[in-house]
Amino acid sequence: MGSGKADNEQLKGSTLFDVSHVTTLVTGGATGIGLMITQAYVANGAKVYIMSRRDVMLKKTEELYNTGPGQSIPLQGDVSDKNDIKRLYEEVSQKGPKGTLLEATTRCTSSIINVSSISGAVKGNSGSQFAYASSKAAFTYLTRILATTFVQTKVSVNCIAPGVFPSEMTTGESGSDNKSVIDKGMSNPACRPGNYFNMAATVLFLASPGGVFYNAQILYLDGRNTLVQPAVN
Repeated sequence: MGSGKADNEQLKGSTLFDVSHVTTLVTGGATGIGLMITQAYVANGAKVYIMSRRDVMLKKTEELYNTGPGQSIPLQGDVSDKNDIKRLYEEVSQKGPKGTLLEATTRCTSSIINVSSISGAVKGNSGSQFAYASSKAAFTYLTRILATTFVQTKVSVNCIAPGVFPSEMTTGESGSDNKSVIDKGMSNPACRPGNYFNMAATVLFLASPGGVFYNAQILYLDGRNTLVQPAVN
C-alpha cells in the first residue's frame, strides 16, 4: 500500500481538457456554431484551421478572434466541391501536419467531431423542413458507421446534435462581429437557446484527453428538448 498524499495533477481540469497540443480543422468556422468552436479551441491554445466559403467572413473572424493563446489560420473553400477539398487538403498539408488522418494516428489519437442536429432524432418535421431533418438523421448515423470503420485505429468519431443555437440559419443574419443573436426564450425545458460556452465545453471535452475513451456517441446539446418531443429513441 502506498504512502503519502495522492498526486491528483492528472485529474485537474487543466489536464483532462487540455487542447494546447491539438491541431484542428473547423469547417464553417467563421460564423454560428462553427465560430463558437473556433473560439473555444483558440482560447485554449489549439492551432485551428478555419474553413469557410466566404472570404470576408474569414477575414473578420481572423481580425476579431485570433487573440491567443492558440492560433487561427483562415482557409477559403467549399467542402461541397471535390476539387476544392483536394486543394484545401494540399494547403493544410503544406502548412501543418503531414499525411492523412489515419497515418497521423500512428503517433497520437485523433478525433472527428460531427455537428448534426436534434432534427435528425425527433419525429417532428422541423417546421416542414423534411429534407433538412432527413439529412441530419443520415449524418448522425454516418457517425456510427465511421466510428465502426475506424474502430481498430486511434481515430474516434462522435457527434454533437444541437438544439437551437444562434446562427445565420436560426436568425437569418450575422452581426458585424460575425455572431448571431436570439433575444427571446425557447420552448425547451431550459427556456433558452444554447450559447457559446455550452458548445465550448462540449467540443473541448471531445477533443481533449478527457474525451478520448468515447466513441460513436451522440451528444444532444439541446436544453433537454429531446426529452419533451416525440423522439426516435
